[in-house]
Amino acid sequence: MEHNQAVDGLLNLFSTANRDLSTIHHKLHKEFQQVYPDHANPMKLVSRLKKIEEEMSSLKDQCRELLAAKQDLIDKARTLLVGNRTQLQKFQASTGVPVMRDADDPAYVSFNQIIDEWATQVKSKTEDEEEPGSNDINQMLFSAIVQSN
Repeated sequence: MEHNQAVDGLLNLFSTANRDLSTIHHKLHKEFQQVYPDHANPMKLVSRLKKIEEEMSSLKDQCRELLAAKQDLIDKARTLLVGNRTQLQKFQASTGVPVMRDADDPAYVSFNQIIDEWATQVKSKTEDEEEPGSNDINQMLFSAIVQSN
């Protein structure tokens, strides 16, 4: 019978502890609702922040991939358009048609202006963080995006 009494005492102790912990949980829950309205539970916010931090690495990698693809597209477009323009100028010259100067071609000027403005904007946002000798526009853009968020 002593064994049963010891087990009963232990069960009573666990039951009392469980009730006490439930009471404390309930009181803390009510207090959080009063102190932090609109369900702004600090524990949930901390949990959410940790999840965001974990996802940030993946998002950075995806941004790098996207920016690399964007830069590749810009480089290919510039190469193709400038090459086509050069060929057109050669054809014009060979047929005796007056060749338009770069400065007089509004589409060409606009194209170069847009690319130059983009590069300048990205560079100005990341100039302080840029490593010496680094001209990688993808890294500059990525830094600018992360910095502005």
